[in-house]
Amino acid sequence: MQVSKLLKQEQDAILNQWFRMILETYNPETASRLLKGKNQFSNPVGHTLRQGLEGVYGELAGELRPEKMRTYLDLIIRVRAVQEFSPAQAIAFVFLLKNIIREKSKKEAWTNLISQDDLLEFEQKIDELALLAFNVYSDCREKLYELRVNEVKNRSFRLLQRANLLAEIPELEEGSGESDA
Repeated sequence: MQVSKLLKQEQDAILNQWFRMILETYNPETASRLLKGKNQFSNPVGHTLRQGLEGVYGELAGELRPEKMRTYLDLIIRVRAVQEFSPAQAIAFVFLLKNIIREKSKKEAWTNLISQDDLLEFEQKIDELALLAFNVYSDCREKLYELRVNEVKNRSFRLLQRANLLAEIPELEEGSGESDA
């Protein structure tokens, strides 16, 4: 497929454009912070997003290995699931890549090198990626809800402990003469 070759040739430009389009989904102040520095310590969220995008892009340009793709998607979506994005907003970044590739395919350099069938096949990969992204998002949100429920349980337990309102219920011994009825 010629699309893969073109994706590899223009990887840096496409990745930068994709990253900038994703930043547009954030408020301007957050976007400017995420854009500054690629260092994982000074900009951990920006670094994680870039790392995930590079991995997803690499998989799309090569073989589409679901287990690897899921790992890279998890890097991106875990960040977006914690933030106040709706499910659609959280995975919309996948379709931004589709728009970038469509625009590139209209340019003369690409028009002569790829067929419509190749382009449709690649867009099918992106659609599959979107479905996988939704599954990853659902898993992340489920985990968040579990963590929140456990935190509420732990807080309630600690409050009851502090108030000395907890008591252990003694277990009944067998044959102690008390009936279960």
